[in-house]
Amino acid sequence: MPTILLIDGLRVTVYPNDHQPAHVHVIGKGCEVIFKLNCPEGPPELRENYGFPKKELVRIQANLAVNLAMLCEKWSDIHDDYR
Repeated sequence: MPTILLIDGLRVTVYPNDHQPAHVHVIGKGCEVIFKLNCPEGPPELRENYGFPKKELVRIQANLAVNLAMLCEKWSDIHDDYR
Protein backbone atom coordinates (compact mmCIF):
# COMPACT_ATOMS: atom_id res chain seq x y z
CA MET A 1 0.00 0.00 0.00
CA PRO A 2 1.77 3.13 -1.17
CA THR A 3 1.71 6.17 1.09
CA ILE A 4 0.76 9.09 -1.12
CA LEU A 5 0.50 11.85 1.49
CA LEU A 6 1.39 12.47 5.12
CA ILE A 7 -0.84 14.58 7.36
CA ASP A 8 0.92 15.26 10.66
CA GLY A 9 2.23 11.71 10.84
CA LEU A 10 -0.95 10.09 9.47
CA ARG A 11 -0.43 8.02 6.32
CA VAL A 12 -2.81 8.56 3.42
CA THR A 13 -2.80 5.41 1.31
CA VAL A 14 -4.38 3.85 -1.76
CA TYR A 15 -4.44 0.07 -1.92
CA PRO A 16 -3.40 -1.19 -5.38
CA ASN A 17 -5.95 -4.04 -5.30
CA ASP A 18 -8.81 -1.90 -3.93
CA HIS A 19 -12.23 -1.23 -5.45
CA GLN A 20 -13.89 1.84 -6.91
CA PRO A 21 -15.08 4.52 -6.31
CA ALA A 22 -11.88 6.46 -5.64
CA HIS A 23 -11.11 6.63 -1.93
CA VAL A 24 -8.20 6.82 0.49
CA HIS A 25 -7.37 5.18 3.79
CA VAL A 26 -5.88 7.43 6.46
CA ILE A 27 -3.99 5.43 9.07
CA GLY A 28 -2.26 6.38 12.29
CA LYS A 29 -2.53 6.77 16.06
CA GLY A 30 -4.11 3.31 16.20
CA CYS A 31 -7.04 4.49 14.05
CA GLU A 32 -8.15 4.30 10.44
CA VAL A 33 -10.64 6.33 8.42
CA ILE A 34 -11.76 5.97 4.82
CA PHE A 35 -12.79 8.96 2.72
CA LYS A 36 -14.48 8.72 -0.65
CA LEU A 37 -12.76 11.33 -2.84
CA ASN A 38 -15.62 12.20 -5.23
CA CYS A 39 -13.11 12.88 -8.01
CA PRO A 40 -12.48 15.11 -9.74
CA GLU A 41 -14.26 17.94 -7.93
CA GLY A 42 -14.83 16.60 -4.41
CA PRO A 43 -15.45 17.21 -1.68
CA PRO A 44 -13.99 14.22 0.17
CA GLU A 45 -16.75 12.40 2.03
CA LEU A 46 -16.42 10.29 5.17
CA ARG A 47 -17.21 6.64 4.44
CA GLU A 48 -15.95 4.72 7.49
CA ASN A 49 -14.26 5.72 10.73
CA TYR A 50 -12.45 3.42 13.11
CA GLY A 51 -11.45 5.47 16.11
CA PHE A 52 -10.68 9.05 15.05
CA PRO A 53 -12.43 11.77 17.09
CA LYS A 54 -14.68 14.25 15.25
CA LYS A 55 -12.18 17.12 15.56
CA GLU A 56 -9.48 15.00 13.89
CA LEU A 57 -11.88 13.95 11.10
CA VAL A 58 -12.57 17.59 10.26
CA ARG A 59 -8.85 18.33 10.06
CA ILE A 60 -8.17 15.24 7.91
CA GLN A 61 -11.05 16.07 5.56
CA ALA A 62 -9.78 19.64 5.12
CA ASN A 63 -6.29 18.37 4.25
CA LEU A 64 -7.69 15.89 1.77
CA ALA A 65 -9.74 18.66 0.12
CA VAL A 66 -6.64 20.84 -0.30
CA ASN A 67 -4.82 17.92 -1.93
CA LEU A 68 -7.78 16.54 -3.89
CA ALA A 69 -6.35 16.97 -7.40
CA MET A 70 -3.16 15.11 -6.48
CA LEU A 71 -5.09 12.37 -4.66
CA CYS A 72 -7.38 11.82 -7.64
CA GLU A 73 -4.38 11.72 -9.96
CA LYS A 74 -2.63 9.15 -7.76
CA TRP A 75 -5.78 7.00 -7.60
CA SER A 76 -6.02 7.17 -11.39
CA ASP A 77 -2.32 6.27 -11.77
CA ILE A 78 -2.84 3.16 -9.64
CA HIS A 79 -6.30 2.12 -10.91
CA ASP A 80 -6.48 3.67 -14.40
CA ASP A 81 -9.67 5.57 -13.52
CA TYR A 82 -11.27 7.30 -10.54
CA ARG A 83 -14.93 6.46 -11.01
